[in-house]
Amino acid sequence: MHRLRYSMILIMIMTVVHVGIKAQDLSWPTSLAAYMPAQPKFPKDTFDIRKYGALPDGRTINTQAIQAAIDACSQAGGGVVLVPDGFWLTGPLVLKSNVNLHLRHGALLQFSRDLQQYPLVKSSYEGLVAVRCQSPLSAQNAENIAITGEGIIDGGGDAWRMVKKSKLSPDEWKRLVASGGVLGADGETWYPSEKSLRGAQMPDAGVWKPGMQISDFEPIKDFLRPNLLAFTSCKKILLQGVSFRNSPAWCLHPLMCTDLTVSHINVYNPAYAQNGDGIDVESCTRVLIENSSFATGDDGICLKSGRNEEGRKRGMPTQYVYIRNCTVYHAHGGFVIGSEMSGGVHDVVVEHCTFVGTDNGLRFKTTRGRGGVVENIFINGVVMENIVHDAILFDMYYMATASAVEVGKVKAEPVSEATPAFRRFLIRNVVCNGAQRGIYIRGLPEMPVSELQLENITLTSQQGLICSDARNLSFIHLQLYPVHTSPVVRLARVQHIRFNGLSYPSVAQKLLIVEGKENAHIQLTHVEPFPSKHMIEYAEGAIPAMVSLNEK
Repeated sequence: MHRLRYSMILIMIMTVVHVGIKAQDLSWPTSLAAYMPAQPKFPKDTFDIRKYGALPDGRTINTQAIQAAIDACSQAGGGVVLVPDGFWLTGPLVLKSNVNLHLRHGALLQFSRDLQQYPLVKSSYEGLVAVRCQSPLSAQNAENIAITGEGIIDGGGDAWRMVKKSKLSPDEWKRLVASGGVLGADGETWYPSEKSLRGAQMPDAGVWKPGMQISDFEPIKDFLRPNLLAFTSCKKILLQGVSFRNSPAWCLHPLMCTDLTVSHINVYNPAYAQNGDGIDVESCTRVLIENSSFATGDDGICLKSGRNEEGRKRGMPTQYVYIRNCTVYHAHGGFVIGSEMSGGVHDVVVEHCTFVGTDNGLRFKTTRGRGGVVENIFINGVVMENIVHDAILFDMYYMATASAVEVGKVKAEPVSEATPAFRRFLIRNVVCNGAQRGIYIRGLPEMPVSELQLENITLTSQQGLICSDARNLSFIHLQLYPVHTSPVVRLARVQHIRFNGLSYPSVAQKLLIVEGKENAHIQLTHVEPFPSKHMIEYAEGAIPAMVSLNEK
């Protein structure tokens, strides 16, 4: 069934690529009703964890008491499990159907830093079936669940994470090494234990393979960091008001869930937290993320759908996602899709978000072998400042070395179900003040990035627009203000590219460099200031006939 579906997709993709159909203008969804998740509802009955023996002294392990309250609440038909103000130390907890875990203001739910509290379990990580330590908060096949309130949930992640020397100040590094743990052979990475170091040295550590037993992973147990929250195959979920911080790996990971609402939460991980993503929504349907803030050690808000063949076999896209009014501070990417997107991602709306100091702003990443189609992505009203690398990034060579994608030396590979696709993106009303590159698009020669429409984009950066292996792109009212103005735009192996309203610095010596004999149908109209012919350069077999330049 899945093989047939992917064959049909490939036929459609190859038609667009080889016949060269021009993309029609994309339009914003007329209704978001299909995106809106159903909300959970709970009885008013309250189950106070103190009545089950929990003590807020910061020393007592309250795992049994809190779990007993959760179990009793669920068995009674549901209600609110109350975590009052206080310091509540606990091991891993499992949320059950019809339970709202509510943290009052002043409540700190602190997960233990004793790694022995977290048994190994079969799980999922970075899109693959894996063995990890049990997540501090988990649920499976639960329905009508919530975590609400104004309290703080701390995952104790500093006890799990390896830390690179380059990420800390000299004094911070000195204190960390003095606290215990072990150093890698090069002295550049600190590990909390020998088991953690052993896992880091093992290829595919934690990946489940046929014939394995969970006990096989015991020698590297400490390396198998859990996600702070892992909800799998759950329905009608609400995360509201709470602050989540200090996760061992990813912070929030809903997997194969339906009807998820995330509202007014705060997610915080230190900038050095390796794999410390904010939220990774994987293979989920109907998701609302709103009015929330993220400061993380990896991607901020990320959509995924499984990795490589396993993701394609699962065949569950992430779909109908609405993200609005969110802020991302330090992170590898503000809003991200990929790189594990093998089951596909489609019908996503992002509105009115702010990214401050992230490595990248809008980040879409994949690579050969993933497969999967990402399409019908609508983004409006994004503000960015002090972006370290790219304000807008499409990269189909994620994690590839520079030599592997050198212009003029990239060879097309046969299209198969393992070939990923990025297409049908509408991005409008974006402003960025400060980035290394304004827009960077890098497609595959056998599967170019296609059908992108960018409208009303204003970018101040070191470099302007760099684009290779792309088809059917429209840039409408694009304002590029690069510091390094030679060239403002660089294109390689592109076809049917339209600039309608392009502004750039008047001091620029070179507006456009076109590289490669494969280019065709590059159209520039309403360019200000209007360039002279010497401001357009042709290289690697490109010729002037490829470019149409019109003043109006």
